[in-house]
Amino acid sequence: MSRHRIEIISAAVGSILLMVFVIGLAQSISSGAAGFWGGLPFWIIVFASLILVWYDFWDSCVRKK
Repeated sequence: MSRHRIEIISAAVGSILLMVFVIGLAQSISSGAAGFWGGLPFWIIVFASLILVWYDFWDSCVRKK
């Protein structure tokens, strides 16, 4: 395997693991004592940060430089 392919695979796996963790955390906050409206600001932060994570993945691994 080439170095570029290994870089893409490892970055994708890391991004997916981060996404699963953060979405699970947001879901547990919303279903717990905070409720939906209490957890809504955290959901907004989660989606904004995940957009940045996937943009960085695309920028550093996929985009041709």
